[in-house]
Amino acid sequence: MLGQYYYHKIIRKIIIAFGTLFNEIYIKHMDEENQSISDMKVPLAYGPIQKFLSRLEQQSELNKPIQITLPRMSFEMNSITYDSSRKTSVTQTFKALDGENIKKVFLPVPYNIGFELNIITKLNDDALQIIEQILPFFQPSFNITINLIDSIGEKKDIPILLDSINFQDDYEGDFSTRRALIYTLQFTAKASLFGPIVNTTEGLIKKVQVDYFSDTDVQNAKRELRYTAVPNPIDANPSDDFGFTETVEAFDDARTYSPTQQIDI
Repeated sequence: MLGQYYYHKIIRKIIIAFGTLFNEIYIKHMDEENQSISDMKVPLAYGPIQKFLSRLEQQSELNKPIQITLPRMSFEMNSITYDSSRKTSVTQTFKALDGENIKKVFLPVPYNIGFELNIITKLNDDALQIIEQILPFFQPSFNITINLIDSIGEKKDIPILLDSINFQDDYEGDFSTRRALIYTLQFTAKASLFGPIVNTTEGLIKKVQVDYFSDTDVQNAKRELRYTAVPNPIDANPSDDFGFTETVEAFDDARTYSPTQQIDI
């Protein structure tokens, strides 16, 4: 069973969507007259903070002709854990239409994906500008809509929760040593992972019937009404343009019935 190959790229899509949230952050520097003298888009890269700090240590002197550009941001996925609070039935399935084919898939499995966003700056004001462009959107979550599986048109809102914010001033040495202010933001993405999708020959449900009884004791209660809904036309497929025919039937004491109302919608 575990040997069946499938790859929906769900985790990859969530990583890309998470990074997209922070790829349009800007900072500005003002002069004494509150006029903008520089406008900079903050670079964003995927990778651990240790790589960027290593470059700072290798090019720590301020008089170097070329150094790593600050400010900058980096992010990475750092954990995947099962979320038992969102658990659903392990055997429940649903069907979807892919062209003319009917697909069947089990309900998704809930997992939490942890992310770490690092903001590295030389000036504290630069860091505060970046932080204030991020925090107001998380209260404490921000939803992004992701097309998880193209073949069945499965789109889902993925909540991104802001868990914590930490601050670090990585400064040691004399005045010629470069300073790095680091803000670390921890996030959790409430992801849903799908298993394999298979073709099915099981027919679609084309009739719904509900019986109304006059008592909760169904064995002895008098049946009062029967509600029925069928597609119109009856042979319609999910991709067709169709409506529904609703019928309400009333029963007498002898448990016989006669139609009382028919509605086409």
